[in-house]
Amino acid sequence: MKRLTILLLAATLAGSTLAAVPVPVPVPAAANPAAPAAAPVRYEAEDAAISLGAVESNHAGFTGSGFVNYEHAAGSQVEFTVDSAQSGNATLGLRFANGTSADRPLDITVNGQLIADDLAFPATGSWTGWRTKNLTAELRAGTNTVRASSATASGGPNLDSLTVGDDGSAVTDWSVAMVESTMARYSPSAVGGWSYPVGLYLYGQYLVYQRTQDARYLNYIKSYVDRFVDGSGNIGQSFNNLDSMQAGRLLNILHHETGQARYEKAAQKIRNRLNSYPRTADGGFWHSTSDSRRSQLWADGVYMVNPFLVEYGKEFGDSTYTDNEATRQLAVYGGRLQVANGLLKHAFDESRDAGWSDPKTGLAPEHWCRAIGWYSMAIVNVLDAVPAGHPRRAELLRLLQKLAAGLEKYQDPATGRWFQVVDKGSHSDNWTETSCSSMFTFALSRSAQQGYIDAHYAQVARRGYEGVLAKVELGGDGRTNLTDISIGTNVGNYSYYIKRDRKTNDFHGLGAFLIMNEQLRAR
Repeated sequence: MKRLTILLLAATLAGSTLAAVPVPVPVPAAANPAAPAAAPVRYEAEDAAISLGAVESNHAGFTGSGFVNYEHAAGSQVEFTVDSAQSGNATLGLRFANGTSADRPLDITVNGQLIADDLAFPATGSWTGWRTKNLTAELRAGTNTVRASSATASGGPNLDSLTVGDDGSAVTDWSVAMVESTMARYSPSAVGGWSYPVGLYLYGQYLVYQRTQDARYLNYIKSYVDRFVDGSGNIGQSFNNLDSMQAGRLLNILHHETGQARYEKAAQKIRNRLNSYPRTADGGFWHSTSDSRRSQLWADGVYMVNPFLVEYGKEFGDSTYTDNEATRQLAVYGGRLQVANGLLKHAFDESRDAGWSDPKTGLAPEHWCRAIGWYSMAIVNVLDAVPAGHPRRAELLRLLQKLAAGLEKYQDPATGRWFQVVDKGSHSDNWTETSCSSMFTFALSRSAQQGYIDAHYAQVARRGYEGVLAKVELGGDGRTNLTDISIGTNVGNYSYYIKRDRKTNDFHGLGAFLIMNEQLRAR
């Protein structure tokens, strides 16, 4: 039996392009708020003692000046010299990339003692798909050696660095780290215009504020909203599409937090706009009033308006209307878009005029992941808000339960994430997308917690959570990087979705990640 005398704390935390930094370097406290005063220290592999390996820099994303490429030989190794102020357990974080499809295991020794035999360093998807393997080992006061030796003739993964910290200090509060990183990157005046991606992110930031009570987080949200809402509550938005309504959740929040009437007036403009907003024959809100979106229902749209509605009703005493409207919209959209496999098609065109619509059903051809993600979060938000005896509650539960079964069926068994086109994971050009994986993970976890779906879905969500965590990492500048997020997307065919740009730190992904992480971080 393989011997493993240490505690494995975490296996996969993926990142993206990182800035080079001096070595060793403390991880900034703002980006790693869970760390104690003794900050982790990073040692670069290119500065270590290398046997049967070479320093290279041809794959982006490394820290320092390069990384070590192990030779294809058992026993090729990198040995770090590590200083410790005192004896005791420490967390060792080995940052690596493995662009092959096979495991590249390493034997880890500390001060000549084997502590991990054949420790797995699995495929990371590419040679730029950097991840960190964390483990715990006992260090002595003074100088220590940490050696990572290839266990097979295939050699080891590319090794970038070793980070050493007090036992447990490598556990990062990813929500706080992401909020701190985003606020450092963008001021409230530069974070973007009035839009649903920014609104989604800032809603996630508000959830982090609720837990941490860090006033800076709420003040940032207020500074953003006050760019668009004047002292009298006027807001220069026409609200002629559902997307423009999503950031209205922030108006409800700020009224609740400040009591200022101007936020109610601004929110009321969205509420009143719905009185005359165009609908399909069965009452579903059009995605937009523009000619190119007439008569269309997009799964995205239910999240843009319905969570706002139920929160508006609660905040301003209008729940009779808002609960009925929100549940009606989810029922109409679900009835039109959900098919036999439990998943939703991206969109429906009542007129059948859109080039993508099926002439018989009016449905779009594909199951685009984030569209389904929007629906999954919206139905959970609305079920959380409406009373247990609401007449449409049973219908929404049936829709959600059918969707949950479809999500479980199409979850990628290798990563725990979900594919850009959800039901076609076997296609070689398909890829797992981070924002929808976060959305599904949140929805399944919360639904299992609330009893909306069977309890076993909590484990499906846990696999999704681990998969999403493999897409986030602290960069060399101490800031978070969240990768493989699809940019904003219209309705299209398979090729269109697959070719969408994949961004790092796109707000669609940041917001969904925060919502997911606040649900699962303590579970």
